[in-house]
Amino acid sequence: MSLGTSIVITADEHREIFRRLQPYLPSYLRKVLPARYSGLRFVFAPFTGREEEPARPRASYGDPVFRYVREDADPVEHKLTAAARQILDDLYEQARREWRDAAYVADLRDVVRDAGDRWKAYEREGKVLESAYGYLRTPEAAREWPSALSRLVDAQDRTVAAAGRFDERAEEIAQVHEKHLYADLGHDAALARAGHPEAGAWHIVEPGSYHSGYHSRYGAVPLVETVRRLIEQQDAHLAKVGRLSGTTG
Repeated sequence: MSLGTSIVITADEHREIFRRLQPYLPSYLRKVLPARYSGLRFVFAPFTGREEEPARPRASYGDPVFRYVREDADPVEHKLTAAARQILDDLYEQARREWRDAAYVADLRDVVRDAGDRWKAYEREGKVLESAYGYLRTPEAAREWPSALSRLVDAQDRTVAAAGRFDERAEEIAQVHEKHLYADLGHDAALARAGHPEAGAWHIVEPGSYHSGYHSRYGAVPLVETVRRLIEQQDAHLAKVGRLSGTTG
């Protein structure tokens, strides 16, 4: 069997290595299998993310079975100790990666809560706003212009409020994303694993953006700022129409 590209061990050496490893193997280890190309793959019981972060036992660092032995002094012992150290390090590194993903997902489950419902509420209000604004371009709107404008303003206000409510959850989610920046899982994959595959459509930006006093015209901004900019464009357009049509001063 080959461990990476540097260590090749026999069946007898394999048994001796795992005899040395036995006291330091974690209780959540279920299987040790050959990896697809070389090395080993470890199968663990599923992590909840609420356990302590896996770490190589401290006692193993002082155990003589893992001590460094020069190859020219004892080639066999050099190989055994090097392989044992590598396997133990690889095992706990893989365990840490899997645990970090589980911790990421667990933290997301705690904060997502009703984010899906809040996003749907925003989408509903956004569609009403789009419809109210689009109606102003129709001939029918001219016959009830003040009322049509009033409905638009109401729709704008409701959309801003819905966007603000979603941003409350989005900020918490963004903080979890930042906390788990070095997890293997991407944002959408972590949210999907947390039970929200639809979250890829949610508008979530960097956590520092939610209370920033300045938003660049080109960077990602919170949802409420996106809506504010849309309303600003709508109002500017309507004001221009009013000036050109002579209905406003």
